[in-house]
Amino acid sequence: MYSELLLPLITAMFLAVNMGASGTAPAFSAAYGANIIKRLAIPGVFGLFVLLGAIVAGKQVGITMGRELMNPELLTPDVLTIVLFSVGISLLVANYLAVPQSTSQATVFAMTGPAIFYGQLNSPKLLLEIIPTWLFLPVISFILTLLIGKFLYKRIKESPLIDYHKLSNHLVLKILVLLSSCYVAFSIGANNVANASGPIASMVINELGIDADSEENFLMIITVTTLIIAPCFAIGSSLFGYRLLQSTGKNIVDFGPVGATIVSTVTATLLLLASVTKGIPTSLVQLNTFAIIAVGISKMGWKKVIVDRTVQKFWVVWIVAPLFSLVLSYVLTALAHRYGVIIF
Repeated sequence: MYSELLLPLITAMFLAVNMGASGTAPAFSAAYGANIIKRLAIPGVFGLFVLLGAIVAGKQVGITMGRELMNPELLTPDVLTIVLFSVGISLLVANYLAVPQSTSQATVFAMTGPAIFYGQLNSPKLLLEIIPTWLFLPVISFILTLLIGKFLYKRIKESPLIDYHKLSNHLVLKILVLLSSCYVAFSIGANNVANASGPIASMVINELGIDADSEENFLMIITVTTLIIAPCFAIGSSLFGYRLLQSTGKNIVDFGPVGATIVSTVTATLLLLASVTKGIPTSLVQLNTFAIIAVGISKMGWKKVIVDRTVQKFWVVWIVAPLFSLVLSYVLTALAHRYGVIIF
């Protein structure tokens, strides 16, 4: 029995490596773009705060991913391996293209594949809570950052009473930028770690015959899986994070410390609120990129940013990658069912 749990766990760790790579950009692209932190220091700091966020604030998203999106009894080792493999491949392709992809969207869509095939999807949760959050939060991130950039950032920069060059190089401000990046990593831990640890926890409960109705049992198991999954984020950051940092931190718009702090604070706060209030797995990379685009627009205008090739590539990958994970997981589930690998 225990050997059956090994492959899904290894697949979940593979997913976490890819999530760590993708999450590095929204966490530290602002600070990296402002030349406040060295690239080689990012994986260790990122991994530490991801772990803290997962332990302290990851409960609600873990419950959503492990128990509320679909019938948890469907989360067998075979099904979960298919789900996590589909997500991992989707993210691996996005990372290769140097586009930070939403781990939450890819995971939710991958879980939707077998849930649709077996008629076990919690459609109201997906259609009335999760997807609307995906649509509204990036818009809110964009609007908030654009307003702050227009009415605060721009006025500070143009004010004759403030030496912006000295302000942007002030040690205290640089520390605030770094702290805000750590805040983003904490929020990633609160939201994205559960993409792997939540389903794994339900699988373990099913396979070991633990009382599935006990929330205490579920939280105990998910704590253990979190301690295994979260460190893999730092590994992914170290292996793949640099190209994604370059895409969002350097290629869209050059940042100063003030803009970096605005981006990090807005996106991390929105993600953390989605995590602790409703337990909604949410796309931080989209929140972050929309905020970065808003800063770019406030500095360079709409036309120059919107037609940027990096931004255009983001739109395409964001649409294709989650759908790819859905189709792949559905097809693999259908094949596994047809050949008797999965019986539900």
